[in-house]
Amino acid sequence: MELRHLRYFRAVAEELHFGRAAERLHIAQPPLSQQIRQLERELRVTLLTRSTRSVELTAAGRAFLDRTIEILDAVDDAGKQARRVAEGAQGRLVIGCVGSATYSLLPQLVRALRRTLPDIDVSVRGEMLAPAQLAALHIGEIDLGLLRPPVTDPDITVETVRRDRLLVAVPAGHRYAERDELRIGDLRDEDFISHAGRGRSRMSALVTTLCTDAGFTPRIRHEVEETSTLVTLVAAGLGVAVVPEPTAELDIAGVCYRPLSPASNSIDLLAAYSSTRGSALIANVLEVLRTLE
Repeated sequence: MELRHLRYFRAVAEELHFGRAAERLHIAQPPLSQQIRQLERELRVTLLTRSTRSVELTAAGRAFLDRTIEILDAVDDAGKQARRVAEGAQGRLVIGCVGSATYSLLPQLVRALRRTLPDIDVSVRGEMLAPAQLAALHIGEIDLGLLRPPVTDPDITVETVRRDRLLVAVPAGHRYAERDELRIGDLRDEDFISHAGRGRSRMSALVTTLCTDAGFTPRIRHEVEETSTLVTLVAAGLGVAVVPEPTAELDIAGVCYRPLSPASNSIDLLAAYSSTRGSALIANVLEVLRTLE
């Protein structure tokens, strides 16, 4: 039995007329009649009773029609689904994200994807440092990474999403809390709270470079993996931190944010994906990402 047999039978059963069914199927009537007889022989049942004036379904034919419709509709739906997946309009997407973008860009992106690509099942892994995201991209644990530069891996394709100015997070009541802006040299005698160092955090490396260029080594008292923990420790008065501007979206009481001068002190946010796993889905998501402010 082939799908064409089911399609032929459905047309005859719905039209109850071989001539009209043949026109609907764009085939001649004699081959259509032969195919229906072949189907009946294979099933060993009579599906249709025929006379010179009418065609009627038998009880077996009515039961077989119900299942035939289910099968053909399921096949059609499978084809539509396959096309939607190939077009990037349906599928599953796992997004990894650094802490600062987790609280700002990520919610916007997920909302936009729900509006524009509602058949995509989106899941997120927030608070992922860049090295962890790159490793996850390689093995397919995430499909898209939102991370900080640099990315030098030739197997990873990146696109700059935006550039974030750097801020200094200080405890409320700190002597710098009322300043309009701060320079990195102002932090020479401060205790720092930093993201994990030793190559695990791009922000940690950037802060160390800024301080070194200003002529001092940052006195790092606490290293943390998550941005939310970092800001919480600042609120507790345990030190100051240099963070990307979107971190201020994480509204934790007891923290003040002051711009780090000059304004050129900033860091890019990148969208990254595996060069070998590029797909229409990723392309569509990037198009949505480009529309966000």
